Amino acid sequence: MVDDDLGVRPRRSDVTRSAILAAARERFAADGYERATIRAIARDAGIDPSMVMRYYGNKEGLFAAAVEFDLHLPDLAGVPHEDVGQVLVRHFLQVWEETDVLPALLRVGTTNTPAAERTQEIFKLQLLPVARTVGPDPAEAPVRAALCASQILGMALTRYVLRFPPAEAMSHDEVVAWLAPTVQRYLTAPRP
Repeated sequence: MVDDDLGVRPRRSDVTRSAILAAARERFAADGYERATIRAIARDAGIDPSMVMRYYGNKEGLFAAAVEFDLHLPDLAGVPHEDVGQVLVRHFLQVWEETDVLPALLRVGTTNTPAAERTQEIFKLQLLPVARTVGPDPAEAPVRAALCASQILGMALTRYVLRFPPAEAMSHDEVVAWLAPTVQRYLTAPRP
């Protein structure tokens, strides 16, 4: 197999790692952290379980690699202040629909300490700086970011994990219309 863009053949180890991570994401999303096994993940990836252990050491190491995720938050520097909530909600809808990592992380994070810690790390490293940038007082950023996350994760839980029919049925425009004003208020309104 040759990569058409570069004209080079991907290394076998890269292909194996990709297969393991894809299988792990699916298995963690379907079974949760506790019930997912290295043996089942290896079977799904079509490899021997020893290969999973070779690349990732243990289940916790595999999980950490499987849920490594960059939210690719948009640069809000050129966004009008009053549109920040709308831009962020649209972005999060797109991100949630393009990956299986976030639903897996959300499912597992509710019952597993390492997954919860990974979710908190993503929050701290990626969402908190946004709140510091757009909020009126950088000292309030942790509270503002947490409130913003509560709305976005709440919608994600009901739409992509629990699959509540009314949440699933809403168009992106409807979700943005309902959610963006709240996210906007949490990030930019004066403290109550």
